[in-house]
Amino acid sequence: MIAARPSPLQTWLLAARPKTLPAAVAPVVVGTAVAIAEDGFAPIAAVAAFAVALLLQVGANLANDVFDFRRGADTAARLGPVRVTQGGLIPPERVLRATWLVLGAAALAGLVLVLRGGWPILLLGLLAIAAAVGYTGGPKPFGYLGLGEVFVFLFFGAVAVAGTAYVQTLDLTGLAAAAAVPIGCLATAIIVVNNLRDIETDRAAGKRTLAVRLGAARTRLEYAGLLAAAYLALPVGWALGLFSVWWWLPWLSLPVAIPLARRLATASGAALNPLLGATARLEIVFALLLAGGILL
Repeated sequence: MIAARPSPLQTWLLAARPKTLPAAVAPVVVGTAVAIAEDGFAPIAAVAAFAVALLLQVGANLANDVFDFRRGADTAARLGPVRVTQGGLIPPERVLRATWLVLGAAALAGLVLVLRGGWPILLLGLLAIAAAVGYTGGPKPFGYLGLGEVFVFLFFGAVAVAGTAYVQTLDLTGLAAAAAVPIGCLATAIIVVNNLRDIETDRAAGKRTLAVRLGAARTRLEYAGLLAAAYLALPVGWALGLFSVWWWLPWLSLPVAIPLARRLATASGAALNPLLGATARLEIVFALLLAGGILL
């Protein structure tokens, strides 16, 4: 429980977890930059993609809040920010209703994209909604099986970046696929921080995240590896002639990334909470620089 009960608006904002939203915004920014670079920018589709991404992220956060509580993963012993269900701020039934409401809104916004992109977008949309719920819900939630990183890389990297570009250009290009790799790596790094922080409580609850399986030391290496992969993907693509020299622009964010990796190498428990938001901010800065490099 928390000392001072927040207002209803503050409570729902707490449930939405706004610090995680850069993971939804960043791939849409980069995917739209790809569309502009390929002379396929479609403003309505871009806005719809932005809305769908945000709503799916919020819906997944709400689902995680209630399902983690019901499975015993969120208890008074957790070290992260208060979860509204576990903290007794909102009954689980209301959180679950809000989850379906938000995901329903995402589906409605997605109709704009389906009408433009056809059945592939419909299939991806259905998979994204299923993944948002199935991360911690359902009979075998993959977040409990150590597959959370795979989910994040695919849906907040490959699908989000390439999908955003596709619904505008109606073409799936190498540029979109290449741009998805570093964004997917940084989005995955966010969930790694979260799972590292919760490693002990997750283990006690039987939540077998990749961090639980690897242990703290290897999870720290995983984080550093994801950050390194995001930055190294750019010169590798440039050396292979896939990218222009402007794709080096995201390296301007290295002064932010290196201290983050160093801090995570020693931080543990509640000390990791600031690094969660800092990693999300790194992703959005990287995405903006990458988008600028693509446009230039």
